[in-house]
Amino acid sequence: MAADYKIDKEGQHAFIDWKISHLGYSYIHGTFKDWDGTFSWDAAKPEASKIAVDVKTASLWSNHAERDKHIASKDFLDVAKFADAKFVSTAVKSTGEKTADVTGDLTFHGVTKPVTFKATFNGEGKDPWGGERAGFNAKTTVNLNDFGIKGPGPSSQTVDLDISLEGVKQK
Repeated sequence: MAADYKIDKEGQHAFIDWKISHLGYSYIHGTFKDWDGTFSWDAAKPEASKIAVDVKTASLWSNHAERDKHIASKDFLDVAKFADAKFVSTAVKSTGEKTADVTGDLTFHGVTKPVTFKATFNGEGKDPWGGERAGFNAKTTVNLNDFGIKGPGPSSQTVDLDISLEGVKQK
């Protein structure tokens, strides 16, 4: 039976990192600092699992304040108008002993499209504080044009998302 988990953001055990090409010469790496989510997980029946995540887009951080301001502007994310990005899973398909394709609806920049993450189950068990945890990593590449965002150049039309999360089992 699937158990419900709250993603452990408070303990800094969960991250949504992104990477985008800079002129085709290097990559800009960043993260979103303000987001929350939950998931349900059943190791015996991964297909019954679900995840929902809500990201505050203004919380983007790339270690460069002026660049962050530009990415947040109307030129790109327009965080004043599109304050949230959401992912809600619609299907989980097991692809191996500890891997799955997690498909869901990504709402980003006011557009909702299906997106599939390649997910890896890292493990589950008791923690030192009397609780139980489960952890996953997931990756996908998002085409910005699909969400009405024009990349700053031909090499910057996609963004790679790399998610690492640990959830605390709810009682």
